[in-house]
Amino acid sequence: MKNKIIGFSKESLRQIKLGYFFISPWLIGLILFNLLPIIAVFFLGFTEYPIIGSPIFIGTDNYEKLFLRDPLFWKSIGNTIYYVGLRVPLIQVVSFSLAVLLSRKIRFKSVFRAGLYLPVMIPIVAKAVIWRFLFGRVGLLNYVLFWMGLPPINLLSSTFWVKPILISFSLWAVGIPMIIYLAGIQGIPKHLYESADIDGAKRRHKLFKITIPMLTPVILLNVVTDIINSFQVFTPAFIITEGGPMNASLFYVLYIFQSGFFYYKMGYASALATILFFIILIFTILFLKWSESWVHYEQV
Repeated sequence: MKNKIIGFSKESLRQIKLGYFFISPWLIGLILFNLLPIIAVFFLGFTEYPIIGSPIFIGTDNYEKLFLRDPLFWKSIGNTIYYVGLRVPLIQVVSFSLAVLLSRKIRFKSVFRAGLYLPVMIPIVAKAVIWRFLFGRVGLLNYVLFWMGLPPINLLSSTFWVKPILISFSLWAVGIPMIIYLAGIQGIPKHLYESADIDGAKRRHKLFKITIPMLTPVILLNVVTDIINSFQVFTPAFIITEGGPMNASLFYVLYIFQSGFFYYKMGYASALATILFFIILIFTILFLKWSESWVHYEQV
């Protein structure tokens, strides 16, 4: 008993202290660069803070302006929900389909896997510049149309097409959920498919009766992660369209950035960021609650 302290032996305590010592750089970084800024954002949301100077406490004025007197707030919310509502299902369907195809016995499977994942390694700014070159007024698309004798078009100046163009840009990142789906598919017990083959099940039956039900935890992971990431879309709109035309691609995080660093309203930007935190939190909680009805975990 003398060698134990609050239920831990001296050896266990030594190992715990050693573990915290090794992760201390990460803990310090988490506190300094994540936790403290989050606390500061909550506080600054109740202030008027032009960056130069000290923040002035103004109560809930920022939030009253957000909900009652700022049409761009609602515009950015609508644009972002449109983006999330189309991007998340598209990414999941494409990545899942590719994972199913690449899990089968096909020639050059490793080459296809590497090729589909390779765009993830390219910096997003470089990909955004390429997309702007493809669809801009003097881009590659108009060059092809000119060569075919057709009139030029500028999809990036169309309020209808600009968001679908930015959603299609997100397909560059399809490799990340594809790899996760592929790992999940490879983890499904083979005897389930063998039993289905003995029963004469067709390929589509195995897909909907075995593969998808067994992958529901992986689907949940990918969808929740993608929802969180999609709500924070910033770089494509900032590089390709700068929020235009007519604020048609003014996404929420881009509006936060403009409020804080273009108009020097850091208090207002902090209030916007706080609202985004609660929007993502609510969507995540609701989706996790709904997932209880369709996610199935393998019993151990």
